This record gives sequence, structure tokens and C-alpha cells, in this order.
Amino acid sequence: MNSTDPKEIVINAWKTFKTRDAQLIAELFTPDAEWIAPAGNATAVALKHTDHMIGPDQIAQFIASEMHHLFSNVDISFRGIHADGDTVIVEERMRATLPGGKPYENDYCFAFVLSGERIKLVREYMDTRKGWQMIFEPL
Repeated sequence: MNSTDPKEIVINAWKTFKTRDAQLIAELFTPDAEWIAPAGNATAVALKHTDHMIGPDQIAQFIASEMHHLFSNVDISFRGIHADGDTVIVEERMRATLPGGKPYENDYCFAFVLSGERIKLVREYMDTRKGWQMIFEPL
């Protein structure tokens, strides 16, 4: 990484996520990194995946490959990126296409906690009910 500014580190992480290169993504995280999403969220249920990922390889594999089994044509628009010390908050809207062509759109908030220039913890928040409706309920 080229920057030690927490906000820049997280912005660069999102750019790396977009590459879908699992090795590059894994390098963004500490060896003991965790990514925690709401328990029982629709994405985890639909993919039969954990909502609490541990370690850079598991996190990177999900971002680079696994999530794309559910979401295609992913478009992320940022609403805000706020930093305080080693914590960076990202507000975003994700739009994507679900299997069968159904649209997906949901707002997310991510709290990134850094350790040096790497990501140690991500806490993910979203409208879980809306996500469930879009993924599992008919139009």
C-alpha cells in the first residue's frame, strides 16, 4: 500500500475489491482479520455462507468470487466516507443483478478498523429485511 492515511487505505481497498483478484484482496487484511455481517442476512443464507468471515483468504475468496454467484453487474455508489483515527466508516448503495435478472439495490454501512496499513476488522450493516425481500420474495 502506498498510503498510511486510513481513509485512503479504505478507498484503495474498494478499488482492489473491484479487481476480483483474491491474492491482492487478501494482502489488504491482517492475518487475524474478521468481517462480520448481520447474522442470517439474505446473502449469507442464499449462498450458504457464513456471516462471520475470519482470515484474509476467506474474506478475499468471498469478495473475489463467491458473492458473484449471487450478484452480477455490481455497481457501488459511495454516499460518504468518514474517518476517525484508525476507524473508517463507508456509506454506500449497492446495485446489482440477481440470478434470473431480478434487480437488487440496498444501502450499506461498513465500519473498517485498521491496524497499520491493513484492515483488521469490518463490521457490515444493511437493511436486512429489504435484502431478504429482494433475494427471496417474488417481484
